[in-house]
Parts: sequence; structure tokens; C-alpha cells
Amino acid sequence: MQKKTVTIRNKAGIHCRPSSAIMMAADTFPGCKFSVLTSRGTTELNSILDLLSLGLQQGDEVEISVTGPQETEACEKLAELFATEFDFV
Repeated sequence: MQKKTVTIRNKAGIHCRPSSAIMMAADTFPGCKFSVLTSRGTTELNSILDLLSLGLQQGDEVEISVTGPQETEACEKLAELFATEFDFV
């Protein structure tokens, strides 16, 4: 199991577009299971709605946990995306 804690930097938090980018990245790691722990709760990343339900805002810390065949790479990729300051208009 790989774990990494990151801070949300996106000004609008993790809304639909960042959630979509995160979920698309997660889908590139078949066999991996993802979970996200925050002060607002914990969820398995099985769908975009799971992620949106956390209501993540700028400044929130999240702990990403990944298990599976490519857990190290998957954890790094998702941590990078959670910490990205997206420029969606």
C-alpha cells in the first residue's frame, strides 16, 4: 500500500473538471484500488460522484491510499493531480 498526503491548491477546489481528470488518471491503473481520507470523510474512488461528495476546497488536506500492481506510480500520479492548480475557465 502506498500513501501520500497533499494539499488541494486549486482555487475552486475539486469540482467536476478536476474530478474528471483525477478519475481518468485512476482508470489508467487497472487493478489498483484508491481511497481518499479527508477531515470531511473517507471514500473509495469508484466514481466521480464519490470524489465530488467530499466537497474538497482549496487548502484541504487529503491522504491518498493506493493498493495494487502499480500502486507507487498510481499514488504519485493522483497526488500530483490533487495538488494541481487547474486553469479551467
